[in-house]
Amino acid sequence: KTGCGPAVESEDELYEVVNITDYARRHQWWSRVFGNSTGPIAEKYSVASQIMMGGVTGWCAGYLFQRVGKIVATAVGGGFLLLQIANHSGYVQVDWRKVEKDVNKAKKHLKKKANKAAPELNSFIEESTEFVKRNIVISGGFVGGFLLGLAS
Repeated sequence: KTGCGPAVESEDELYEVVNITDYARRHQWWSRVFGNSTGPIAEKYSVASQIMMGGVTGWCAGYLFQRVGKIVATAVGGGFLLLQIANHSGYVQVDWRKVEKDVNKAKKHLKKKANKAAPELNSFIEESTEFVKRNIVISGGFVGGFLLGLAS
């Protein structure tokens, strides 16, 4: 019994009714996990905790990146291989001049879009750099964990 509500009896068992809203107000899990203060994470946790958190999240991200990367590479490579086999066997005729023309058109379009997005990209890079500087320990743990995740 936690004492959060009145006891209710049934024929065989004794229940306790818990008011979830009151329980959530008294036991805020995010306060225990993230702490009550705001600001850089370096002010809230010890160096060992930061390295551990960064390493675990980095390992998970690296492991997922590795698995998804293998699946994507297999799908793209397999599709290209099947296309080449079909082309060689005569099932498919590829107009390589048209392919080259479309690729060049796409390159020009991407260059135009990249020039327009440059200021937004620069501000994102600056914000990311500032975050890494403020939280260097957890960022280092993340990078190490990410590399370990890629290797495993």
